[in-house]
Parts: sequence; structure tokens; C-alpha cells
Amino acid sequence: MTTGTTAADRSAVLARVPALQARNSAAFWSATGRARGHEVIRRSGFVAVDGGRRAGLRVLIQGPGLDGGELAELGELARRAAGPVNVEDPFGATDLGRLGLRSWQMPIMLRLPGPVGVSVADVVRVERPEDLQAAERVVIEGFELTGFEPYRRGELFPAALVAQPGVDVFLAWCDGVAAGACVRVVREGVGSHYWVAASPAFRSRGVGRAVMLASLAGLADLPLTLTASKLGRPLYESLGYTAVTPSTWWASR
Repeated sequence: MTTGTTAADRSAVLARVPALQARNSAAFWSATGRARGHEVIRRSGFVAVDGGRRAGLRVLIQGPGLDGGELAELGELARRAAGPVNVEDPFGATDLGRLGLRSWQMPIMLRLPGPVGVSVADVVRVERPEDLQAAERVVIEGFELTGFEPYRRGELFPAALVAQPGVDVFLAWCDGVAAGACVRVVREGVGSHYWVAASPAFRSRGVGRAVMLASLAGLADLPLTLTASKLGRPLYESLGYTAVTPSTWWASR
């Protein structure tokens, strides 16, 4: 798809947004699981990554409904999970309340192919181990990932992560300090972003925008999706994203 997107192109992409986000999320978490050495379970209706006590169980629903066998298996995985359980359902069609999980919704946002601005901040695509560690610390701090405390280097972002096909980590510096980070995943002609974070000391200073702009470089010809928090949505809208449909999330209490 090129930047000359037609009305028919837009309609086709809009109809596929839940599936595009589902596939990209599955690709990201599968890559993360492989890099961490965790078990990756693939079924037609879901992908699950069992990260143990600290990382927990991450499940990515891949279609608008699971069959009875898949629901039973998912329930068993959740019951056996040693750590927290998180399930992402971009289709909003699978009720997991019977598993004792709480739910909420966040919008899936779409950015159609088009020009991308230029980041004026100091942002690098991570290649050095020390930069990957700095990005890891930013994300743990920015998202308040208490499950990864006390800190263990390489547990959230192992060195093998940046060697996974289509996965890149970006790190923003401000006043010589690691201030922002994100992960970009490009797969099957669609890009998406994860762990877009700014350190608390650098919030409201344009760090999130800078790291996003740098990570969007080279993606002007691709449709892009992401799932936005309430705080992140204004940033993404300013970068050309539009909320398309809600994604339902489930988590252990």
C-alpha cells in the first residue's frame, strides 16, 4: 500500500483493524517469549506466552470467537499461571469473566499511510547492550512494572529481542539521560508500537512524541496500528492515528 490511499483502501483496512492488531500483537509477544526463553503456545484462536511468576501469562486472542476446546485450554492455562494473567482481545467477543478476570477497554488506533514528521530529539535505534538496558529501565519505570522489581537486567528486554525479525527498540535521550523508549514491530506489511514510555521525570517534555517520530521513520507507506491508553491517545492523534474500535483486555485481580 502506498501513500496514495484510496477510499476503497481505507475501507478495507478499517474492516481488518482488529485482525491486524491481533496478528501484530501475537508476533510481538511471540518474539518476546522466544527471546526470554519462555513457552509459546499457538492455537488457531489464540497465542499464549507463559512467562512464569514475574512476567506472567500473556494471551493474544486471534479471532472473534474461541471454540469450546480453546476456551477450556485457556481457562486451564489461567488457573495454572504462576504469575499475573493478561489477555488482549481486539475483537471484544470472548467473555472471560468466568475465569475471575476483570475487564476494561482501550481503543485500537489506525494510522493510514502518509507523510511522517521528523524527530528533532536525540533518539537511537538500539543496537548496544547498554542502550537496551537503558530502554528497559525506562519502560519498567514509566509503566510502573512492579512485577519486574527488584530489577534484573535483560528480564524485560533480553539481548535476543532486538535480533528478532521485524522488532526494533528505540531510546530517547534528554539532557544526557535516558528519558523515553518504545518497541516497534513490523510484520506482514503492518507496523505497530508497544511499551511507549517516558520516565516520570521527563513527562510533558515531548519525549514520547520524539521517540514515536523516530520509530515512525521509514514507515510512511505502511498502515500502522496500536492500542492506546487514555493518557497516550492525544499523542497518537497528533501523529495521525484515529481510534477505530475498542479492544477488550482481561487481567487477574
